[in-house]
Amino acid sequence: MIETFAIANYRSLRDVVTPLSQLNVVTGANGSGKSNLYKALRLLAESASGSMINALAKEGGLDSAFWAGPESISRDMKAGRVAVQGGPRKNVVRLKLGFSGEDFGYCIALGLPTPSSSKFALDPEIKRECIWAGPYYRPAGCLVDRNGPLVKVRSGRSWEVYARHISSFESILNEIADPVATPEIFSIRQAIRGWRFYDHFRTDSESSIRVPQVGTRTPVLDHDGRELVAALQTIYEIGDSEALRLAIDDAFPGSRVEVEVDAGTRFSLRFYQPGLLRPLSQSELSDGTLRYLLLVAALLTPRPPSLLVLNEPETSLHPDLLPALARLIIKASAQTQVWVVSHANRLVSALNEYADCNAVQLNKALGETRITGQTRLDQPPWRWPE
Repeated sequence: MIETFAIANYRSLRDVVTPLSQLNVVTGANGSGKSNLYKALRLLAESASGSMINALAKEGGLDSAFWAGPESISRDMKAGRVAVQGGPRKNVVRLKLGFSGEDFGYCIALGLPTPSSSKFALDPEIKRECIWAGPYYRPAGCLVDRNGPLVKVRSGRSWEVYARHISSFESILNEIADPVATPEIFSIRQAIRGWRFYDHFRTDSESSIRVPQVGTRTPVLDHDGRELVAALQTIYEIGDSEALRLAIDDAFPGSRVEVEVDAGTRFSLRFYQPGLLRPLSQSELSDGTLRYLLLVAALLTPRPPSLLVLNEPETSLHPDLLPALARLIIKASAQTQVWVVSHANRLVSALNEYADCNAVQLNKALGETRITGQTRLDQPPWRWPE
């Protein structure tokens, strides 16, 4: 489980350190930084697949992703006694992302490239990566230290150089895959690659979800949900079929879902509702009903991930469905760490009724995202490498 997530100099997140629990809900007003927090976590996940540089490029490059305000905000600026203004920078600018878990912690720092003749001169460079044991970085607890192109691995009380010329655009999580010599890298990479993000379910009339599909066993719903019907049938056969039936009945009392297979192995959904003489197919369902079924398939997966992130799952859902969705999320959090980003008050309130829910409310002041009510003393212990 991730216990702490930290971000520095990413868009409105100048310096954010948030504690995490088994179930987390992030909320706040529009423009408070909820999407930036979600994007930061997703960007960190890209480090394990070798796609971080590409993901930053799609955001407009590192210059666009950097915190746009001053290096520090004084008390006079916060009080409005003086205008917000910059000055000579004391530190090199780095975009930093990191987390600590039950066993290891990891962080990565990106910066602008050194001048060169490369056609890719705008690609950011990975300047530093560290893996450590314990709740936060300490030099004595550091196990793997990447500084520029040099990678060192802890060996007893000394260091061994593992690589001298690692590419500036490749993370150690993607470049080094030796579970014997570097088990910490292997462990972190496998954990991050298991994270799942759901934020883009297409339910419009042109969506592939709305037509029958050739089905194969689908224990993990794809990020866009295109294998929904096969995923539901997989839950019926090898997952918690009773929980699936209860989740549908909770949202649509008296209703049930069945899967029909034609001679060509094409899977079709049949939605039975009280009062109707025939079942509805996926092409006839409303966007909200179809989206709820997608969330059911994602949350009741027979293969739970270490972390499951839902970004605004309330989209297209009627408010009356939100309490049922909250109960489904709470049930899923018993097997996997869940992170929900939402601005639906009814969903947030229902989740906050759960005693172990960690509520993270964001606000923004002078362009900077902050966690409401959090002081330096409330922050989890965290330290970035020098």
